[in-house]
Amino acid sequence: MSSDTLLIIGGGPAGLEAARGAADLGCKTILVERLSRLGGTPISANYAALTHGMRDASEVMGEMIAAVDGDPLVDIRLNTSVTACSGAAGDFSVTLTRGGTDETVSVGAVIVATGFEHFDPGRANQQYGYYMYDDVLTLQDAEKMLKEKNFVRPSTGKPPERVCFIQCVGSRDRRIGNEYCSKVCCGVASKQAIEIRQLLPNCRVFIFYIDMRMYGYWENEIYWPAQEKYKVSYIKGVISEIVMKGDRLMIRGEDTTMNRPMEVPMDIVILSNGMEPSGGTKAIATTLGLRQNTYGFINVAHDTLDPVSTSVPGVFVAGAAAGPKDLDDTMGMAGAATMKAVGAIRRMARGAAIKA
Repeated sequence: MSSDTLLIIGGGPAGLEAARGAADLGCKTILVERLSRLGGTPISANYAALTHGMRDASEVMGEMIAAVDGDPLVDIRLNTSVTACSGAAGDFSVTLTRGGTDETVSVGAVIVATGFEHFDPGRANQQYGYYMYDDVLTLQDAEKMLKEKNFVRPSTGKPPERVCFIQCVGSRDRRIGNEYCSKVCCGVASKQAIEIRQLLPNCRVFIFYIDMRMYGYWENEIYWPAQEKYKVSYIKGVISEIVMKGDRLMIRGEDTTMNRPMEVPMDIVILSNGMEPSGGTKAIATTLGLRQNTYGFINVAHDTLDPVSTSVPGVFVAGAAAGPKDLDDTMGMAGAATMKAVGAIRRMARGAAIKA
């Protein structure tokens, strides 16, 4: 017997947009989130402003949560995980587990929106000293301080005079197996550089990059303003190591434009660490029997022509569970996944009615 209910796994931007869209289409939805609150990574990782647009992350996510919270068609399940699944498109039997208690629900289609994890820059090697030096941060560490409007050196509690970003940490790196571009890191670094300069007008900010990759309107909204208005220095180069010299961090590497070695003192170093598939994404792929790509993200039918259909009929994916995505990608995928999922449910219902 076919079910008229849609299951969405993950309560971040993709899951929230999918739930809102499904409710607008009059489809009953169960929204499952393993954490105790909705909002996904922008909330759990304390994002300050979103790229692009520079809107306050908490404000934006609050609006998205409000759009589904209280909707009679959206059944929100927090602190809940999907632990088993059987059946087929139109009639999946899914086990939801909360606090050791299991419940089985019948759903017609599933959207996976389990997101990503930030790359751990100390996992592969210690060339950047993330676990050695207090003043070496990641993008999410910096986001938390920027959100609190208190950007200081962790080692001293004082505002920095010199800050730099190192791009492509955990991305475009064959040695660790992450050969892909994480897409958002250049934009986020440029956004944070602007925010630092707004908070600390006398602080010098540098971005060391292999290639700057800006998408859509980021070029004019973030990249050029960072240079022209906020005087952020972009230096094409490769950083080989970070060491302590006195009370400052010393950046060593090569300026590839000038073809010469460089050694530059910094107060704070921010590692632009990329995206990897989340533990939740890998686990749900196993539970639902979804094919994963080389890097562990959920495989889709076609990255361009059908970026939301998975290897299992009736199961769709939205957002960074399918690979590195920005918010533009995520919102568009959520809409497409919702359309296909609700369409599949209603097509099955029509077929069942005809047979009856």
